[in-house]
Amino acid sequence: MTALRLDGEVLRAIDQTLLPWRERELELTGAADVAEAIRRLAIRGAPLIGVAAGYGVALELARDPGALASACQTMLRARPTAVNLAHAVERVRRAASDVPPGRQAAAALAQARSIHAEEEAASEAIATHGAELLAGRRRILTHCNTGALAAPGRGTALGVLAELASSDQLEQVLVTESRPLLQGARLTVYELRRLGVAHELLVDGAACGVIAGGVVDAVIVGCDRVAANGDLANKVGTYGLALAARAAGIPFVVAGPTSTIDPRCPTGAQIELEERSPEEVRSVSSSAGAVPVTAPGTPCRNPAFDLTPASLITALVTERGVASPVAAESVSRLLPSPARA
Repeated sequence: MTALRLDGEVLRAIDQTLLPWRERELELTGAADVAEAIRRLAIRGAPLIGVAAGYGVALELARDPGALASACQTMLRARPTAVNLAHAVERVRRAASDVPPGRQAAAALAQARSIHAEEEAASEAIATHGAELLAGRRRILTHCNTGALAAPGRGTALGVLAELASSDQLEQVLVTESRPLLQGARLTVYELRRLGVAHELLVDGAACGVIAGGVVDAVIVGCDRVAANGDLANKVGTYGLALAARAAGIPFVVAGPTSTIDPRCPTGAQIELEERSPEEVRSVSSSAGAVPVTAPGTPCRNPAFDLTPASLITALVTERGVASPVAAESVSRLLPSPARA
């Protein structure tokens, strides 16, 4: 499955807000289009957001050669937590700035394509490293969506599960609903069905009890941002799963490319955690659209992410290897030398 593809001067992306009921591609032609798709979660998943943002800047430059600064700002405002977006925008900005004006659009596009290819290769390597780490763990719980809809290629945590399944090492995946937008129920189940991987769906509130009951051999999740010390920002609900895994004595594994590591962010305390509209909590997605689940105007909090301290993470799996135990030193070793500074 290809969630995002460049087709000439158009970026085509599966509209993930319509899944699993309808498969439709968006046609995006500039920074504003791409930013809006990211903002409303038609494009989501930290690595995929980064790739889309790079293309968004490049497409805008192709339309307006003088739009580099404004295109970058438009993309940076789309969503704040996933660092991949900022990393990709900065790479494309530098590539365009390093050449004469007449060559900026081509340079930006080349860099965006390079980011895309790197993320695809990272997914393959993460799947291999993660499957080696979790060999023998046959019933694994995952949260939110971390497959091909979230990252180019096979995905991150879901790519690991697919690799285990392909070598007959996986009995079943347990999937949390991932309220309020049901990325697990809508998207992860959709991907596992396509892959032919055995799975069961859990309401979010059941997950910790299932872990405590000994049904699960490991938990694996993706990541939206990893601080320099290994603290994790990820889909809200991740922290509780990490606590439950620790109490049950099973591995809690995080999988993601090194593009999600932010060496300039010392700890999780410095990560901006996005809070989204309360309307997402007041309703639930369905094939007929949003269905209210509470009285109109009910006061709601809607944090999209929470923080999990590095001390609760068994291992961080990246394309460059595995950090375990997870701490500033082990995370730093995963980064290319310039990023460590």
